[in-house]
Amino acid sequence: MLLASTPATVSLRLTLCSDMIQQQRRKLLESRVWPHVQTPAQYVGGERNIVVKDHRQVKGKLAIGFPDAYTIGMSHHGLQVLYSLMNRRQDWCAERVFTPWPDMEQLLRQYDIPLYTLETFSALSDFDVVGLSLQYEISSPNVLTMIDLGGIPLLSDDRTIGDPLLVAGGPCCQNPEPMAEYFDVMITGDGEPALPVICDLWLELKEQYRQSDGSYATGEQGRQQRAEALAQVAQKLEFAYVPRFYQPVYKDGDGRIESLQPLRDDVPKTFAPSVISDLDGIPLPTSPIVPYIECVHDRIALEIMRGCPHLCRFCQSTVIKRPLRIREVETIVEAAWESYLNTGHNEISILSLSSSDYPHFEPLVLRLHEVFKPLGVNISVPSLRVNDQLRSLPKLIGTDRRSSLTLAPEVARDDMREQIRKKIKNSDLIEGCRNAFQNGFDSVKLYFMCGLPGEREVDLDGIVDLAETIAGVGKEVNGRYARVTASVSNFVPKAHTPYQWNGMQRREYFQWAHKYLWNRRKIRSVNIKCHNIETSLLEGVLSRGDRRTAKAIRLAWERGARMDGWTEHMDPDRWWQALHDAGIDIEAQVHQKYELMDKLPWDHVNVKFGRNYLEKEQGRATVQLEAMANAT
Repeated sequence: MLLASTPATVSLRLTLCSDMIQQQRRKLLESRVWPHVQTPAQYVGGERNIVVKDHRQVKGKLAIGFPDAYTIGMSHHGLQVLYSLMNRRQDWCAERVFTPWPDMEQLLRQYDIPLYTLETFSALSDFDVVGLSLQYEISSPNVLTMIDLGGIPLLSDDRTIGDPLLVAGGPCCQNPEPMAEYFDVMITGDGEPALPVICDLWLELKEQYRQSDGSYATGEQGRQQRAEALAQVAQKLEFAYVPRFYQPVYKDGDGRIESLQPLRDDVPKTFAPSVISDLDGIPLPTSPIVPYIECVHDRIALEIMRGCPHLCRFCQSTVIKRPLRIREVETIVEAAWESYLNTGHNEISILSLSSSDYPHFEPLVLRLHEVFKPLGVNISVPSLRVNDQLRSLPKLIGTDRRSSLTLAPEVARDDMREQIRKKIKNSDLIEGCRNAFQNGFDSVKLYFMCGLPGEREVDLDGIVDLAETIAGVGKEVNGRYARVTASVSNFVPKAHTPYQWNGMQRREYFQWAHKYLWNRRKIRSVNIKCHNIETSLLEGVLSRGDRRTAKAIRLAWERGARMDGWTEHMDPDRWWQALHDAGIDIEAQVHQKYELMDKLPWDHVNVKFGRNYLEKEQGRATVQLEAMANAT
């Protein structure tokens, strides 16, 4: 006799059917897909320390996605943190998904296989919540690939109550507008407190609309129910921006944004970041997943501090990561030891915006060396501050395997440093490099920017002069010029920095500056590496755009934009044509300066200290620029 159809029996039948589908999907992948793609190991799952849960035993299902290749996503510390956080809960499962390479995407579409998670081979459309981390604007088309390939309607307005909740986090949400129509909810700030709350609330709201047979309404009714549920998300969570409830209004004259109008009276006009007050109380992931294949970072990563004590005017992270919070030394060492036992990695990287500013830096490094040096485990410190402490750091952090020191002076002249509020001294930098060469380091990588407000020819001269001076210090110590790489990025004025009102330099300027830097080089061991100009300009377009930019992103994606963060896949002409066809005024969006009283596309996103602080810093920078110009 057949059981009566109740929500429980319907759910059981659906789950059993889903199990069969997953088994058939895996067989098809094994026979028709994986043998015909490059590096198939990135698509098969099963890695050490993954968490696989029975979907019948959990209340909610979360897919954590990274819109880039597996090798990049698996190197992202934030993904491991959220994966571990949600899987500690008995009532939720968290699974991973990444953007497939074009060869894999083609075969998935050919055999009608949806984009799946690596833990259970479940389609994205089977999950309650799909969370994507937006780290890099150029990866925007990858987001569309994942949504579409996962079997989810591309636009938020087209989804019904039964579709997964699409949540975005990460630095690109500081200006959420270019990707706003593709996401249901966008958040800024810390993901650890925000993600569990959103997941639980959505499950609660969704349950209210479950029908007697266990299914959900489709069509217009389902879309309306979803809208009402999302309205409650916007009302209850101050860090949740729900873009569908806001309509941008543009000026008649220059076409820039005039206001962002709420479409409902019961949703907030602005939203605040999610913030962890006690970072030390948030457990570090101590069983990170160990990939089958080599990734960008094959090591244990431990975040020791969040935020930065400095207030550099060009830096978005120092604004959006406030306030400064630290972990205790023993918390870090214990997590490092447990992670080592669970992975066997032979390198530990301590992470923060400026690791040597950690208040217990020296005791921490000494303690880590004490525990791990006998085991042959290297301690990596990728973000060092250039200050008087740098004079002794190389001896502290040096190991038998480390040969290169990486530093970020950003600019090379003191007056420009004063203007950008990067308070460092060349004397500390040079003596720190001397100490490094004396302790076995044989090369230095320096990060600079060009195109900053008020930049002069002498600032470019300073980049080459400083790099060659350091190469010469290497010769004084070791009898030969040291290898020095000056990596020069093209400055993009980002949202929520004092420079957000400034325009970005044009293509012609960067072309001239790059050529000038290269021609001025005299020492062969000094290499000048300049970032791709077209990619930087596109980053400027996407990071400073309003909601109209979404159309250009979709056009580029429909015309084949995939994995554009990888040089071999980037086609700038495709982007410029898409921007033209979408009617984007690049001059106004990227190169023209805003006035202080102008509305900015991202003004509805609140940051600590707020816009008043940024306006004051912009004013001070302007005064300093005028003084520099007069002195010149």
